[in-house]
Amino acid sequence: MSASDEGIAGASGYAPHPYIGGRTSVLRALAAWRMRWPGAPRVIVLTGSPGSGRSRLLTGFLMLCDPRFRKQLPLDAMDPATVPPDLPAPAVPSPEGRTAAQLLGLLADHFELGAARSEDICTELAAREEPVTIVVPDVDRAGPVRTADEPARVVRDVLKPLAATTTVQLLADVPRGLAAELAAALPSGQVRIIDLDDPEWADPEGLVRHAKAALTLGPPELPFCTDPSARRALAEVLAERADGNRLTLQLAVQSLVMRPEGVDPADPSTLPGSIGEALDLHARRLGADPQTLRLMLAPLAFAEGAGLPVQLWGPLADAVAGRDMSRDLADGMPLTAPFLQPGGSSERDETNDGKTGGATGEATDGATDGDTADGGRTLLRLLHPGIAEEIRAGLPDVPGAQTRIAMALLDAVPQQDWSRADPYLRDHLAAHTLEAGLLPQLLTDPALFAHADPVAMRAAIEAVPLDRLGAPARTYLRTAPLLTRSQAPAGLRAALLETAFVEDGLAPYAEALHRLGFPLPWRTLWSVPLTGVRAVTTGAVPPADADGVPAGSAPADAAAPDGTRATAAAGAETDGNVIDSGPASGAPASRPVATFVVPEGTPGSRPFPGPDGDASEGGATGALLVHDLLRPGYVDADPALVRPPSEEARAAAPFAFTAGPDSLQVWARANREVVATLVSDTPVTGADLSPDGVLVVATERGVTARQILATPDAPTVPAQRTGAADSAASDGLEGTHS
Repeated sequence: MSASDEGIAGASGYAPHPYIGGRTSVLRALAAWRMRWPGAPRVIVLTGSPGSGRSRLLTGFLMLCDPRFRKQLPLDAMDPATVPPDLPAPAVPSPEGRTAAQLLGLLADHFELGAARSEDICTELAAREEPVTIVVPDVDRAGPVRTADEPARVVRDVLKPLAATTTVQLLADVPRGLAAELAAALPSGQVRIIDLDDPEWADPEGLVRHAKAALTLGPPELPFCTDPSARRALAEVLAERADGNRLTLQLAVQSLVMRPEGVDPADPSTLPGSIGEALDLHARRLGADPQTLRLMLAPLAFAEGAGLPVQLWGPLADAVAGRDMSRDLADGMPLTAPFLQPGGSSERDETNDGKTGGATGEATDGATDGDTADGGRTLLRLLHPGIAEEIRAGLPDVPGAQTRIAMALLDAVPQQDWSRADPYLRDHLAAHTLEAGLLPQLLTDPALFAHADPVAMRAAIEAVPLDRLGAPARTYLRTAPLLTRSQAPAGLRAALLETAFVEDGLAPYAEALHRLGFPLPWRTLWSVPLTGVRAVTTGAVPPADADGVPAGSAPADAAAPDGTRATAAAGAETDGNVIDSGPASGAPASRPVATFVVPEGTPGSRPFPGPDGDASEGGATGALLVHDLLRPGYVDADPALVRPPSEEARAAAPFAFTAGPDSLQVWARANREVVATLVSDTPVTGADLSPDGVLVVATERGVTARQILATPDAPTVPAQRTGAADSAASDGLEGTHS
């Protein structure tokens, strides 16, 4: 089809698509793709400039592909070549706000695949007898952080492997800068780029029809809203000036309906020919400085997520402009109204963990409909990302503007208490500081790490070169896959980070998390990076002298047999919740220890003791290491002297545990309530819980001891929150970003 075919279709008397109002040539190409018409490409890449109408076109086409919507369309009156056959709806995983890994998770869930990596997903799809159809819209809106270049990652990690899989029929809407890259990965006969700005796909009559429909919604006192001939004449002029750009036309109509004075259809200079002209002409017709309008909209142009809370609009406008904008904003709703829309909400409260609704892209993430969310927070955003691009492009110093925005956001945190901060501050400050070049300086606050949405925080940190990150940020980045995969709420995020900081030798950061008011389920006592541990047990060695310390015991800060040192949380030996192994009086006491089963030859290990206490000459394989239970340091004691707790002591212990492959739950015996949930990013290879409530867990990374802090009669199960909510992990779909 070419542009001239639009007129042929109209002359044939076919009804236009009621949602799109035209685009016959593109719809014919897409219908041929859907029905796998001979000669039709297997992969179509839809692209165009911002505002060219890609999203609307794709939505209208998907209506034709979904049996639910087909019943509502006048299919018999439409051009048969634009109507695909009645087939099952294609998979439509939405990338908006999601990472490439999350998008892969949607696909794996939809097709019920066991894989998570793109190569494994494509291998499973390639093994299917029947082809699968996948439509990926709005790739330009991918990612939780706008400046982290997630659209390019989606193209590289998701779309290219899918396009190369011969059993996949793919239609993807991608930015023009990435369209050629995606198409270049395939032979020319298998892929076609449809650029809506090319004359081949022009739809001038459809644009006129769009303008007429928009003018019809205007007030009846305006002649061009009620008189068909006047409406048609104005629509033709508007469409010609817009030069195929649907967004420019929409903004022109909205501005015109709001303030018709100063518009002369006979003078094209009074009508916009671009998005930027739509902004400037509207401001001048309302007697305002165009730059003032742009400064008022600038905070929304930089907004992340679902939109900017309305209470932050004023402070951020002041920050960008460098002056008080309160009067401009108070009087400026008619000035800004054509360019705004109510925002949805991507902030999730922790009663809903952000599970998605499958590959249709419908998220059941706790968001509310309309313009309020999270207890009535009103969110605003710009009508279209193309407006944001235009405003950002007109600012002389984008990093400087983001720096001022970041400082204003920090000032908006009540008493620098992240638990009281608006969810937007917690979840998106990192994104603003990323574009300002200040993110590494921000990544030193354990409270922010615990409260921020880990998906957005991880995406922002991954955009920073690793050599620019400090130790706390590297610990967070190492732990982030666990935080997102587990859908951990803020309290559990704090607990997992507390252990991670101890593991990485950052005890002050771990201790800081205990001062934030979280009811942490444990205190991490020590951690050793020891691989190959097959099992762990708790016990005690008897005293060897009046001080209750076995003869030959290593000091508390002794080096490990492999030359490393065990790491303990600051204050672990003096905190009232940690049981001290020393005697309260002069009477000798046993020393609590943990014993590790390690490979033979591990430095410092001893062979398994035989039945009579001698080294075993057969049977068990491996060796034993003895470590102090309550503080860092190996114990130079004969494993034969270690005595496990008696069955009576274990039965009388307040806690017990249940272990899985990569998770573990501690529960109170009195009421069977869970008091601590531990999840691991590596398989659990051994675990034991002492009668005094010290949990020792071995994974493929090492061994860690945690003192359970709950009281047996008052289990600390993470409570459902009330009031202003922290964000839980977005969507909980996990995989690597690379």
